[in-house]
Amino acid sequence: MLDTRDPLLVRVDRYQHGFSRSNRIGRMVWKVVESTAFRWSPPQFHAWRRWLLRLFGASIHDEALIYPTVRIWAPWNLEMHAHAVLGWGVDCYCVGRITLRERAIVSQFARLVSASHDIRHPDFPLIHRPIEIGASAWICAYAFVGMGLRVGEGAVVAATATLTRDVPDWTVVAGNPAKKIAERVVRADDSL
Repeated sequence: MLDTRDPLLVRVDRYQHGFSRSNRIGRMVWKVVESTAFRWSPPQFHAWRRWLLRLFGASIHDEALIYPTVRIWAPWNLEMHAHAVLGWGVDCYCVGRITLRERAIVSQFARLVSASHDIRHPDFPLIHRPIEIGASAWICAYAFVGMGLRVGEGAVVAATATLTRDVPDWTVVAGNPAKKIAERVVRADDSL
């Protein structure tokens, strides 16, 4: 039998998420739109998906690309700059603000998670912090970016990496937890 006086036990009966009624209704309506008009749209209909996201308060540049299988928790917390990309199957859990700067790419099935729970508090409340993906940065397939983190300009988070700390500009990280493995040097391509 559990001792309910134990301060380490999570008291789910007292859990408070802190979301307003309008936030919950907005997310409910968004989920209906996301699972139909957004998800069923052809891959090349980026303008349609941008328009839908803007209806729900997202700040999306006209040249950003969002694929139909992306999952977005709260569009009003999403900001995408020119040529930013959310690829196939990306999970954008934007309880807190998530910003993708110019030419930032988030590849297939990566996870951007801007919220967690306060494990030090007995009621386990939801907490959130913004995520920023810098200009020309690349979050590779199946990578995880946690709340409150900044991926610097030109940085690369390798496939399946778990990011627990900020990534400096033009740095390549890999592993779980992600560690620096190289500096990213972009060479001139004379073939263009």
